[in-house]
Amino acid sequence: MVIGGGIGGPVAAMALQKAGIDATVFEAHEGNAEFVGSFLNTASNGLDALRTIDAHRDVLAHGFPTPRMVMWSGSGKRLGEVANGIRLQDGTASITVERGHLHAALHRQAIRRGISIEQGKRLVSAARSNGGVTAQFADGTEAHGDFLIGADGLHSRTRHLLDPAAPSPRYTGQLSLGGRARLTNLMPTPEVFHMIFGRRAFFGYSVREQGDVYWFANIAWAGGTRRATLGTIACAEWKQTLIDLFFDDAGPAREIVNASDEIAAFPVYDMPAVPTWHRNDMVIIGDAAHATSPSSGQGASLAIEDAIVLAKCIRDRTNVTEAFTTYERLRRRRVERVVAYSARVGQTKTPGAIGRWLRDLAMPLALKLFASPNAHAWLYGYHIDWSEPVV
Repeated sequence: MVIGGGIGGPVAAMALQKAGIDATVFEAHEGNAEFVGSFLNTASNGLDALRTIDAHRDVLAHGFPTPRMVMWSGSGKRLGEVANGIRLQDGTASITVERGHLHAALHRQAIRRGISIEQGKRLVSAARSNGGVTAQFADGTEAHGDFLIGADGLHSRTRHLLDPAAPSPRYTGQLSLGGRARLTNLMPTPEVFHMIFGRRAFFGYSVREQGDVYWFANIAWAGGTRRATLGTIACAEWKQTLIDLFFDDAGPAREIVNASDEIAAFPVYDMPAVPTWHRNDMVIIGDAAHATSPSSGQGASLAIEDAIVLAKCIRDRTNVTEAFTTYERLRRRRVERVVAYSARVGQTKTPGAIGRWLRDLAMPLALKLFASPNAHAWLYGYHIDWSEPVV
């Protein structure tokens, strides 16, 4: 049983199928959630992992390549450039893709492969029974399996079933806002996301050839962080907030924001180290185990990696306890390093006046160092060889 039908869940089910194990995905939401959220980065390491289970083509078809990031100060000074991933052997680069399209592409592929995805199944509890696990859902139904994988995201129910004392997500003090605009007067920025470290907030944008602009902003926010509360704030109010924050920054942030018809707002969380990833016949992957803020652009890719490594471990170890222990040993150090790295990057986005001055002074040198292929090989060069046995 796989709990969660976002990104990690369908990938886990497809990887398990490749390993000869049948899985059913249980998704809490009713109906089609294709358009929940905005857009995200799927880095080259995540695409490389999807290639392992031949699930990359449909995802690539819905995204556009963004292998480079150019950094700017709020005064308009070019701070430098850094790679967003590395090109794979066939030239594939990191992509920007709408979250809903990514979810839909993975769901379609899972269903085409005969994997069942049951919707409206919100996990309430789970317990060992009959040599496996029985899960109870909020609609009163039950399901039984040999083991249960929790791919149920940031606010994972599975995580707290494993360990009632497990840490909760921590709010970073920032909101991520984003949307799309149509501006034919802006020059296209092929394969580039421009990142502006503004005086009061952070802004990123990429202009496609058709004049479609994908943009996001990170702002300090001490107000309410409940999604329901944020959803009551009108688009016009968000626009005015952002225009005020960027009013004396160089670049097209205000123009882009003003041309947007809808703005999505999400609180930015990450996860302190989670002590317990597995117990008996249950295990967690992706954001349930190690949520990272969006600053690293690695959330989706880490969930994909987890799912495939876990499937390999289950394939190659003699029992699930040994498989889960091996999975954690192979993954924990990497993902916690990414979470820490992402937190450091996030802190540079909304600093005070002194922090801004130091950041803009140091960043050109830092970006030159990070532009070296060796500097980010640990992040983007991760490769899963399906044919290699797990030992």
